[in-house]
Amino acid sequence: MKIKGRSISKGVANGKALISKQKISFLGAVDPFTGIIVDKSLDIYGKSITNRILISPGGKGSTVGSYVIYQLKKHGKSPCAMINRRADTIVAVGAIIAEIPVVDSLEIDPVEGELIRDGEEVLVNGTEGYVELR
Repeated sequence: MKIKGRSISKGVANGKALISKQKISFLGAVDPFTGIIVDKSLDIYGKSITNRILISPGGKGSTVGSYVIYQLKKHGKSPCAMINRRADTIVAVGAIIAEIPVVDSLEIDPVEGELIRDGEEVLVNGTEGYVELR
């Protein structure tokens, strides 16, 4: 099933979904050397975002978060793609400089909807602006 959205950062990737119902502040919430969520207030605390399709409402916090996304990529610990309800500037800039595909504004809410389940195989096409369930 193909779900249309808006292209934020180009590229194509597939992987297993990791869904957070909360916005993520990459500065302080994610260890840039391990890819582990270290913010205990997040519903995905202790989980690794490495090589996952990270699905969340969006980012929040400091603009340094964009650099943390880039650091994650440089250390081989980044998500392979991201899907946001609405990508903010922090996520958009970080994903673009790290060359991580991002799609937002899907026709179906990726966070609250029951369509995408945690651990499900998902393809993200950031170039054409769609998500495909495998």
